[in-house]
This record gives sequence, C-alpha cells and structure tokens, in this order.
Amino acid sequence: MSLYTIALFVHISGVIGYFISSGTWLLGLSILRRARNVEQVRTVASLTTQAGPVSGVSLLFLLISGLYMAVSAWGFTPGWIIVALVSLVLIAPSSAALIEPRRRAIARLAQETPDGPIPEALERLTHNPVLRIAVQTLAILLLGIVFLMSTKPDLVGSLIVVTVALVVGLGSSLLLLALPRKPLVAVPVNQ
Repeated sequence: MSLYTIALFVHISGVIGYFISSGTWLLGLSILRRARNVEQVRTVASLTTQAGPVSGVSLLFLLISGLYMAVSAWGFTPGWIIVALVSLVLIAPSSAALIEPRRRAIARLAQETPDGPIPEALERLTHNPVLRIAVQTLAILLLGIVFLMSTKPDLVGSLIVVTVALVVGLGSSLLLLALPRKPLVAVPVNQ
C-alpha cells in the first residue's frame, strides 16, 4: 500500500461524504417545501445542521488528497486537474456563502418560533430559491468533477464538462422550483 492509494481512498471518501451531505440537503429542501408546521421545519433544520460539517470536512479531504495526488503523480499540466481543482476551490466558498447563512437563519427562526403553522418569515426562508439552486448546482458540479477524474479529458473537454454540469445544475434546480408544492400529509399508524 502506497501513500498514493491512501490519498485516493481519502479522496473517494471525500466525494462520498460530500454527496451524502448534498443528498441530506436535497431531501431536507424537499421536505421543507412541503412542511406545514414549525415542528417539521425544526426537525429538518436539525438534520441539515449535521450536513454542514460533513460537507466541509469532505471538501477538505478532497482538496488535500487531490493536491497530494496531483503533486506526487500527475503534476498540474493535465487540463482535467486544473479545471477540477479550480472547481473544487470555488465550491467551498460558494457553499459557505450561499448555503450556510441560510441554514443558520432557518434553524434560528425555527427555534424561536412557537409550535404551529409556519409564519410567513420562516416560509420565505425555507423556500429561498438561492438555497435550492446552490445545493443542487454544487452537487451536480461535483458530479462533473467526478466525471473529469474518471475520464481525464483535455482542457477544452474539461471546461465543456464543467459548463454542462453548471447548466444542468442550474436548469434542474429551476425546474424543481417551478413544481407545485404538495403539503406533507400525516399518515395514521394502524394499531
């Protein structure tokens, strides 16, 4: 076993962790879109609070292990490495600037609001389009980076892949935002 294979394991683990975090967020956003009361928002806010550190640590693992592998085996001349590295470096501050402040605001207001129907201020926060667009687009961008690591295209091909990932992320999140909201329905438990 070499340091490179350990770095590759850490790198893949970082990808898995980031996708788990993104999946948690996307599920949480879908539930928030249908939530009918503050208690439901609190539950989801608690879940998404745990996704933040997983995302941050995963991105750190990705960057450190990716830099190690680039330096030790590939160098920085292949186009896919340059595009993947720049994309990863942009994901971290984008996530911190676009997702985390909105998550904190939802969690804070949900804790301060008494049980019952969701007030307008909390509903605006839970339906913030920037949050959906950021979470979904960053997840699909990472999927594009995984494609780069798997196929190793040249610089032009890498730029096309990342551009397509951004367009798909933005487009799909806008399509989801356009769907009508269906409230969560309590399912009675038969005893």
